[in-house]
Amino acid sequence: MKIKSFFAKPYAAIIHKKVQKEMRTAVSDQQRIFSELLKTGTKTQFGTDHRFKDIHQYEEYTQALGIKDYDSIKGYLEQIKEGKVNVLWKGKPLYFAKTSGTTNPIKYIPISKESIHNQVNTARNVLLCYMATSKNADFANGNMIFLSDAPTLERIAGIPTGRLSGIINHHVPAYMRNNQFPSYETNCIEDWEEKLKRIVTETASKDLALISGIPTWMQMYLDWLLEHTDKRNIKELFPSLQVLIHSGANFNIYKNKLKNSIGFDIDTLETYPTSEGFFAFQDNVDAEGMLLNTNSGIFYEFVPLEEIHKENPQRLALQDVSLGKNYVLLISSNAGLWAYNMGDIVQFVSIDPYRIVVKGRSKNHISIFGEQVIGTDVEYAMVHAASHHQVHVIDFVVAPQLEINEGSPYYEWLIAFDAIPDNLPAFASTLDHALRTQNKDYNNLILSNKIQPSKVKCLQQNSFKQYMKSVGKLGGQHKIPRLNNDYALAGELHKFTL
Repeated sequence: MKIKSFFAKPYAAIIHKKVQKEMRTAVSDQQRIFSELLKTGTKTQFGTDHRFKDIHQYEEYTQALGIKDYDSIKGYLEQIKEGKVNVLWKGKPLYFAKTSGTTNPIKYIPISKESIHNQVNTARNVLLCYMATSKNADFANGNMIFLSDAPTLERIAGIPTGRLSGIINHHVPAYMRNNQFPSYETNCIEDWEEKLKRIVTETASKDLALISGIPTWMQMYLDWLLEHTDKRNIKELFPSLQVLIHSGANFNIYKNKLKNSIGFDIDTLETYPTSEGFFAFQDNVDAEGMLLNTNSGIFYEFVPLEEIHKENPQRLALQDVSLGKNYVLLISSNAGLWAYNMGDIVQFVSIDPYRIVVKGRSKNHISIFGEQVIGTDVEYAMVHAASHHQVHVIDFVVAPQLEINEGSPYYEWLIAFDAIPDNLPAFASTLDHALRTQNKDYNNLILSNKIQPSKVKCLQQNSFKQYMKSVGKLGGQHKIPRLNNDYALAGELHKFTL
């Protein structure tokens, strides 16, 4: 046994035992964190403005503080940029994490000296819990690659600022740096394609044991590796590869293509890191869903999806959630975010312990006639159709087509395939039928002829890569918004149709 795995095994057992204990104390931990956050918040400008000193119970918190979003805290962030302290949290932020959607402006999310531990320790716990539950520590001795944003940081009002994955790169423990790829110099390359070429050159001979990143960029990396070597699959390049760690997208869409590229079955772990916090992770490869991170400086609230647009929606603490119900996630954190709407839809698949799956984005949906089709509805349909017709999907976008000369509106799927299905109309029919089984309201609209069945347009294989490159979002943690309630993105992608 090599030295890293020798020392890592007992440490992994300790951390895993701690995580198991926190499963049993989740509710009490959340109540304690709420009180601690509120106590610190009273000493901030935000807490003064919202009369935190008069709040003693959770119910009072929900009454005194409405749901917040980025626009509602912009004024406070400007105060921080002007040099003021104790604005959203005590002192000033340790970092600003830059985040933006494909078309949205940049947001600056504060990370405090307290909240950075949530990000770093949870990333560590992912590896150690896997080590403890799989009884496999060998990967600790091997080479690892983390496909991330550049770690270069700028300063805004004296505060180091960059993408989350780049920030975290500065906190990788020294004992991991010797077998971590890409190199710091390569990781600093801003142009994603140039960076990927250098990564392929650096790692093709390194027999990686672990690969981590967003599924789309992992697949691109593997494709380039195979293209630039004479190997048939990744197994021939990296026989020691043991685990993929993924986040940011439904892995099932990419699972078969990744498996085909790799050439053998390996373990996969899902994680839920964001600039606002590291909320959950799969602590066991056999577990359904991700374990909610309930003892890490974040207090969670859950709003039933159907109520999120109401003036005073119902807000639930952890102990009041139900299985199988869609909730919009709110957080209050030791970075100074308060009742902050993450915009993510989550569903509990277990409440002992509390495990969740991410169902999509509350802003990313289609609703022509109130059907509220969400991310997992279309992702289930795509996985089912791709499996049934034995095709690999590179990526896809769904949007409502309303501007038609005759007939009813319909959902248009713009799909990039590895190889186009032999019978595209049959594929479209399978896709639509699967969506109808997932969303009863959509099915009723089809049956009443208010909308037509889905239609499919095929895109060039590299269409999504080219589009993301054209908007300056290629690589790193950027991903295409698959579900859109207007036709703007679909219209942009039409230039790539076959």
